[in-house]
Amino acid sequence: MTKTGLIKTLAVNKGIPLNVAERIVNEIFDGLATELIVDGRIEIRGFGSFVNREYGEYAVRNPKTGASSKIGKKKRPYFKVGVEMRQRIK
Repeated sequence: MTKTGLIKTLAVNKGIPLNVAERIVNEIFDGLATELIVDGRIEIRGFGSFVNREYGEYAVRNPKTGASSKIGKKKRPYFKVGVEMRQRIK
């Protein structure tokens, strides 16, 4: 499902205008992003959790030139599926 699909589904299921549904979805996503930016943890019971993971430096090689370089530390968001959602998917 895409963000647009989520907005349309929310609007249809709750009988609200598309622009209101869009503002609701955008507000939720903005809140989630803000929390991850400040290294917060997001837990949605029955669905899963989001957390930032830190990755250390590592060396890479350009296959075309053979030159090697280093990639610095970085953070990436990580999603872990909740127990209830995992059982529903099975």
